Amino acid sequence: MADAAAQEDAEQLLHLKLAFLAGEPPACILALARKAGGGSITSHVQNFLLENFTGTNVDRRQNSTYTTTIFKRVISEVELSSGVVIDELYEEFAQRMLSKAKDSLLNRTDYMYKEISFLSSTYDNVSSRLISVVARLSCSSNMLEGDTGCSLWPSSLFLSEFILSYPKIFSTKCCFELGSGVGLVGICLNYVGASKVILTDGDTSTLANMKENMELNNLCIEQEDSEVLKESKNKVECKYLSWEEVSESDLRGYQPDIILGADIMYDPVSVPHLVRVLSMLLRRDGRQGETKGKSGDEFETEGPVAYIATVIRNAETFNCFAKSAADARLSAINITSSAAPSDFLPHMLSYDRSSVQLLKITLLS
Repeated sequence: MADAAAQEDAEQLLHLKLAFLAGEPPACILALARKAGGGSITSHVQNFLLENFTGTNVDRRQNSTYTTTIFKRVISEVELSSGVVIDELYEEFAQRMLSKAKDSLLNRTDYMYKEISFLSSTYDNVSSRLISVVARLSCSSNMLEGDTGCSLWPSSLFLSEFILSYPKIFSTKCCFELGSGVGLVGICLNYVGASKVILTDGDTSTLANMKENMELNNLCIEQEDSEVLKESKNKVECKYLSWEEVSESDLRGYQPDIILGADIMYDPVSVPHLVRVLSMLLRRDGRQGETKGKSGDEFETEGPVAYIATVIRNAETFNCFAKSAADARLSAINITSSAAPSDFLPHMLSYDRSSVQLLKITLLS
């Protein structure tokens, strides 16, 4: 019993730390802090916050304002509940408030550094519940101000969990992502052994940020003809791709086995262009796909296949996609339930995986 309780306590503290590194909203951090303290933010939890949210245990790129906000919320909650705030937490908060440091990296508010840790789905105890993969990302803090391409969306998390849950689908395959944003999906594809990973986006600032994120994760983004890229196992190509302007000849050299996309059905105006690009990528003259599964299962296919994760925020936009896909002789099957991924992100309380739909798209013969 004692060992089980200690294991649970350790797991709750691990979730708290990983949630902080992932940049979860302060309200979610406080909820996990309460859970770790058995219902309140105890002195033990406060010490854990200090040890793991400050100093050498935190990457310099972590947003200082974010950490200060969390400490302020913790102090307020503990005080309101007539609890004891440890002196060290008061001192750390006061030092932060009085600091006149102008370090542009620490005080940068338009972008936020995040570490998304995917936990192994099978474990016997906390020590063996290893972190499968850690993605280090620079993400925009201005999601509602038009900087959507550099934001982290739930469909991207869902698609990443799907890749990690079914690695054999993607291993040794050429994978091509549309609207790659911060590049999280590409990092997971590389982790499971995709033979080639091509990430694309039609926004130049998003593409620049994506390349920086690949470098943060030690992934090679050299030019295609570079010997370094040819010899490296950690190879990812980041390409500019405008759905409106790209031609079939532009895409002919890729011939991907798998096409992916996360939250790319956001604008009815762009839907016809998206469907056109999907049709071109799914059409592979003279080649047969190698993606296989058990007879009759959702992964069996004789040609290229696309997996699109999306949150249906606007029914009209989704219906527009469904009609355009049908007109283009694309089969779009909802496999959300039959291919539900494992929960690799139990510490990310803000991530509502139930809102995401997963579509498997193929070209009808």
